[in-house]
Amino acid sequence: MRDSLAGTGQLLRLAWRRDRWIIVAAALLMAALAAGSMQATFDLYPSDAEAAAGAEALTANPSFAALYGPLPSATAAGIGVVKTILMGSLFGAFLAFAIVRRHTRTEEEEGRFELVAAGVVGRRAPLVAAVLLAVLAVVASAALSTLGLVAVGADATGSMALGVVILVGGLVMAGVTAVAAQLTSTTRGAGGIALAVLGIAFIVRAAADTATGSGQDLVWLSFLGWAEKASPYGQNRLWVLLPAVAALVVLLVAADVLLHRRDLGAGLWAARPGPARANARLSSPLGLAWRLQRGSLLGWTIGYAVLGLVVGSLAKSVASAADSPAIEDMLRKMSGGGGSIVDVFFGTELRFIAVGAAAYGITTALRLRAEESAGRAEVVLATPVSRWSWLASHAVIATLGSIWLLAVAGLGAGLSAGAASDRGVGDLLPAALATWPAVAVCVALTVLLFGLLPRLSAAAWALLAFFVLVGEFGAILSLPDWALKASPFDHLGTLPGGDANAAGLVGLLVLAVVVAATGAAAFRRRDLTT
Repeated sequence: MRDSLAGTGQLLRLAWRRDRWIIVAAALLMAALAAGSMQATFDLYPSDAEAAAGAEALTANPSFAALYGPLPSATAAGIGVVKTILMGSLFGAFLAFAIVRRHTRTEEEEGRFELVAAGVVGRRAPLVAAVLLAVLAVVASAALSTLGLVAVGADATGSMALGVVILVGGLVMAGVTAVAAQLTSTTRGAGGIALAVLGIAFIVRAAADTATGSGQDLVWLSFLGWAEKASPYGQNRLWVLLPAVAALVVLLVAADVLLHRRDLGAGLWAARPGPARANARLSSPLGLAWRLQRGSLLGWTIGYAVLGLVVGSLAKSVASAADSPAIEDMLRKMSGGGGSIVDVFFGTELRFIAVGAAAYGITTALRLRAEESAGRAEVVLATPVSRWSWLASHAVIATLGSIWLLAVAGLGAGLSAGAASDRGVGDLLPAALATWPAVAVCVALTVLLFGLLPRLSAAAWALLAFFVLVGEFGAILSLPDWALKASPFDHLGTLPGGDANAAGLVGLLVLAVVVAATGAAAFRRRDLTT
């Protein structure tokens, strides 16, 4: 046992050395987000009595329960943390996922672990080091968030419960990712498995929160539901951390068993051999890019179709909120939207959907960096394929794929909303597509980073996180106007129900073209890195 853990400390220090600034920045950002949101809510509602009227109506609205979960309590602190509960659990999950996958499956796929394993390194050491770093990062984020909330005057026990929310999402996702890394031989495959589990957990949690009677018990089948049950500033169930710890232990035992049943660099699931002769479509860069990306796009399409239908089905419950001036005022304060209450809801949700489409576009564009790092780009570019056509092939898939996803979500939302409200496909499909220029800017920024600073290509995720935080909490935190306008999602207009910002949309498209062209020009002038 001791031999199998040899080198764990050294690998842990190496992983920290590589990721320390990302971890520190992420932990500080989460703490600032939690404390800032709470302070802004205290400014809006100086007393619990002032917050109670809107909070009471909000607890009865299934649309909010589906998106953010139930309100912990009818207090200013309960309102101030309602969005942070969802964001905190997802933050912990994504942070743990990124760390564990990076230092396990990615290291094996790119061949670096084979060099490390040639030294005195035990079989279990890389996995244990990766999980330890993920756990430490999540614990640090939870601790800083707790201290930040206490610093702005929030109750200490409730602040600790918010820390538990972050821990639950992170601990369970660390275990899920550890298992996923043993099943497949590729980083993308491991990521797909882990994120599919996270997506299922979110859907189960949302379905349970909108169910009645015994259906609400389904929330215990989702680890995001466990996090929600911590109920900061409400029930303050700190004990929900125990099932998360137990789940992590069970998942790590399973990962360890699978680890010893596979070869180094391989996954437990054998890679499927391809045909003896390639399809004629693979003779072009675009055909090859499509072959590499089509499976991912299919999965995203299915998810977006379901998401669109779910969002549209909530139109009726949102419309009922208009009967309560208190809840209508609450929704406007939290979304910053205009028009009818249904328009405010759809406008907010379509922007969330656009952020997801941007995530798809970034993932697809980052395949450029993965192909370059693995040496496959060098092989392709050794043929008559030009650098421009190779880069453009992946950029086209990212661009058209994101448009497709927005269309699927808008169509699904319009079809399901049409039966319950006066908003249908004719309103929601154009509104969804109108968000695409902001998505295009995110894809273009990824191409720019790849062309100019290939080793920092993953910083595209940090930019997207910044855009989301500014859009989600900027108005609540009273950020300056220049900070709000730094997000491309702030220039989209007020569809549905309002007007599209034509000048803003055109400006975003022009910016996307210029930024992407600059990245392509930089790529043509730099050396390949492997």
